[in-house]
Amino acid sequence: MTSVREDDHREAQAVGAPVAPTAEDPVAEAGSELIGGPLGRRASLAGGHSWWNPLRVIVSVAIGMFALGMVQKVPCYKSGWFFGANTQYAKACYSDIPHLYYGRGFSTSLHPYFDRIPDSVSGGMSYLEYPVLTGLFMQVASWFTPHSGSIQNQEQNYWLVNAGLLLVCTAVIAVAVARTNRRRPWDALLVALSPAFALTSTINWDLFAVALTALGMMLWSRSRPLAAGILIGLATAAKLYPVLLLGPLLLLCLRAGRLRAWRSALFGAAAAWLVVNLPVMLLAWPGWIKFYSFSQERGVDYGSIWLIISQRTGTTLAGANSYATAVMLLLCAGIAALALYAPRRPRFAQLAFLVIAAFILTNKVYSPQYVLWLIPLAALARPKWRDFLIWQAAEVMYFLGIWMYLALTTGGNDKGLPLDGYHMAIGVHLLGTAYLCAVVVRDALFPDRDPVRWDGSDDPSGGVLDGAEDVFVLGRGHGSHAAPARYGDATRAQWGTGPAAGEEREPA
Repeated sequence: MTSVREDDHREAQAVGAPVAPTAEDPVAEAGSELIGGPLGRRASLAGGHSWWNPLRVIVSVAIGMFALGMVQKVPCYKSGWFFGANTQYAKACYSDIPHLYYGRGFSTSLHPYFDRIPDSVSGGMSYLEYPVLTGLFMQVASWFTPHSGSIQNQEQNYWLVNAGLLLVCTAVIAVAVARTNRRRPWDALLVALSPAFALTSTINWDLFAVALTALGMMLWSRSRPLAAGILIGLATAAKLYPVLLLGPLLLLCLRAGRLRAWRSALFGAAAAWLVVNLPVMLLAWPGWIKFYSFSQERGVDYGSIWLIISQRTGTTLAGANSYATAVMLLLCAGIAALALYAPRRPRFAQLAFLVIAAFILTNKVYSPQYVLWLIPLAALARPKWRDFLIWQAAEVMYFLGIWMYLALTTGGNDKGLPLDGYHMAIGVHLLGTAYLCAVVVRDALFPDRDPVRWDGSDDPSGGVLDGAEDVFVLGRGHGSHAAPARYGDATRAQWGTGPAAGEEREPA
């Protein structure tokens, strides 16, 4: 027997209304008590005539959480970035941004990629070790930074300018995630309220690439593959990871017989990437290649499973590149098998999350801000608060663990986290990410467990893939897009599947 509220929720789903998280998620329902309780029977899920529609609420919350993240950096803003390296670790408020303002020549108006950085400034990094579009972002921020006063004041101002630009990226991400699945805009609150998002958003410039990627996924959901590809290409020109999304798209388009859309996305991505990169490649090759050579040559570093192995065995693990590549390829093969063997075609967001998570789990380094890559994907792939918060707790523990470990190793005293504790923090991060991956895989294998499909949807963020019949399936996959049997008669009638009205059937 269902409650009146559950019946109202399913009726709203059947007529195409937005999904209320408090009606289907016990954690969201319990948390809503802090702001007055769940939505009532007559509340408008879309915001009705109120100015506070879902999009405005989500963006406002995201901006508020970003501001709290800035407040968390205040101890370093006042002195920690300048007077003693240990303070920025002990207070867990470290950021690359002020350090690289001087360390990469922006304080002296050097041009990234074109001007060699003096060793006395960079500590041996001859050119900027970031992709071209991120370098442009850094350069633009430097143009808006007053180059007067003490270097400390300049670095503070540079961080503030970058924080303002990254705040714009945060709003873009919130809007893009909310509009990717228009039936579930409230899922973007997972992004807006993410504690790891607030803590890591101003450590580095990753939010720029995340915003471009989120826009690309939103455009794909609107069946605009060429535009989506252009955004993915631009995102790849800012950070390498977004190019991996083309792999899941290829598999899903192959299964659905939509390869023309994938070719459009591939062309758009390649063209956009070349437009941004080719001029720098031709005119400043040593500076352009630095990001790629540095990524290849760097050894195992903080946050990776390879660091645990290296430190536990006392070896340099010189073959880490080969090991990481081999494991990544194995995981990608598993994701490909899931895409082509699953009884129902997985959703794009699910495979996108899995492939980026695989890259993070196998990489030689895991910087705390890399969690930003996954947060929007997690909100779309598994919009359940319990699982999301379990993962977020693991990421917050790692965030604290890395800084406490560095506080111990750089402070010259006994205050901080010892090596065994730091290895445990890495393990918590790895297990938390693996847990969320396992839940997403389970949803793909058993679609009736997928909350996005509880209303009979196929792949709302899949664009041309949404509702498409399969043409290429391996094994026993059957490619059925019938609504699962647990939903109401109105939903089944919408799909033209399931038992007749009045019949009862237990979910598979």
